[in-house]
Amino acid sequence: MNTTTQTIRALKGKRPLVSLTAYDFTTARLASQAGVDLILVGDSLGTTVLGYETTVPVTLEMMLHHTAAVTRARPEGLVVTDIPFPEAHRDPGELLDACSRCLQEAGAQAVKIEGGVGVAERISRLIAAGIPVLGHVGLLPQRIHELGGYRKFGKTAEERETLLADALAVEQAGAFAIVAEMVDADCARDLRDALKVPLIGIGAGPHCDGQVLVSHDLLGLTAGKTPSFVKRYADIGQAIGDAFKQYADDVRNRKFP
Repeated sequence: MNTTTQTIRALKGKRPLVSLTAYDFTTARLASQAGVDLILVGDSLGTTVLGYETTVPVTLEMMLHHTAAVTRARPEGLVVTDIPFPEAHRDPGELLDACSRCLQEAGAQAVKIEGGVGVAERISRLIAAGIPVLGHVGLLPQRIHELGGYRKFGKTAEERETLLADALAVEQAGAFAIVAEMVDADCARDLRDALKVPLIGIGAGPHCDGQVLVSHDLLGLTAGKTPSFVKRYADIGQAIGDAFKQYADDVRNRKFP
């Protein structure tokens, strides 16, 4: 039986929650075999898979395509789809339609929406319609142009108050868990203690209820520099490059076939 949102919520205070991104059938299958609790089909696919500089160009159709590939692996972990930038800010009825498509057409079990106080009402409407929502506070990649770049949040008292208000608003709206991205570790600990739902960190230190990483980052598949908080568990990119080079050399030197 696949993981449910209730299962994720119930993990708070019991054991750390494990989450990874996946954008395709193979990665989802391997993540499921590793026992990952939550598989996030992130709009990070824009930068990791599709070659964009930010996540902003990612469309709903792209998310549906990649989510369907992930769910075809029938992973045990909860599959959550990011709602991309254009859809998250449309009319509430259009947002509901977009989220419904993620569940009905692509097979996701929940959606993720970036933002705090400003999106709480929208989250509440989605949950009332039967669509589970994973929240996201701190660094909001979809608003990177507004924020002026990647940085830590929650270092000042003012930012901590804002983050707490955002997280509580999203929880009160009914989110089953909340992602905290690039949040100061002490601030993340305070958020964790204030929330009844799990806080899943990415670049937010060790005090969260769980962690999520972009699979390409931990596998060494990301082009260019990875975030400083990432631990690289393998260098598959180098291994793939070496294999391709050996194949090319063998063909040119008539060693294969």
